[in-house]
This record gives sequence, C-alpha cells and structure tokens, in this order.
Amino acid sequence: MSQRRYELSDYEWSIIEPLLPNKPRGIPRADDRKVLNGIYWRLRTGSPWADIPERYGPATTCYNRFGRWRKIGVWDRLFEAVSAAYDGDLQSIDSSSIRVHQHGANGKKGGLARMPPKGTTLHPDAWGARGEV
Repeated sequence: MSQRRYELSDYEWSIIEPLLPNKPRGIPRADDRKVLNGIYWRLRTGSPWADIPERYGPATTCYNRFGRWRKIGVWDRLFEAVSAAYDGDLQSIDSSSIRVHQHGANGKKGGLARMPPKGTTLHPDAWGARGEV
C-alpha cells in the first residue's frame, strides 16, 4: 500500500502493531493497518462509516473493529504508546471559530451597569424615571 497523506507511517505502525489484539479465528482477519487507516480517515473527515473508501476494506469491518477495540481498551493503549514514542512533541490546535450573529453584536455598552443594585425597590423613582406630573 502506498503511503497517503495522514495515514500511518512505518514508524507509527512499528509502535502500534505489537499492541493490537491478535486472536486468530476461523476467517482470516483483514489487514490491521489498512483498517486502522480507514478508521482514522473516518474520524478525520467526520463522514459516515458507510463512506469509508474501498481501499481501506469494508466499512462494516472498520466500524466493528473500532467498537470492539473501544470496549477492550485498545485505543487507550495505542494513544499512550504513540504519545510516549513522540515524547509529547505532538500538539493539536483547534482552528474553529465562533461568530456572533449580526443581531447579537449591536448591544449597548454598559447595559448591565445601568441596572439598579440588588435590594432596590422597583418603583419609577428607583431608575431615575420621571414620576407622574
């Protein structure tokens, strides 16, 4: 398999491979590296499981293996091993931003400061309003 962008490097695979469960069953398992790259593709893109490209194997295999490994704690072990191998050199930055709706950006300055202090009676004089003439 040729190396694609964001797929496991040989160094990362050498760290991860010994930590994966290897319980041979009646049917030969799909290639773990290929399935892991499919799982990472899905997590990175946010696409539905069914949209995983065919080069990573069946989407059901990726989905089932992700869930099974989550239950037995494989992901925690993988994360700790890769983090230790990189000595904490990896950093992740969230580049999302939140914008205020145009109607929410036009508030008057000091709007809360003009509220009467707690315990003030709420009659027209309390706010400096004119009384009846």
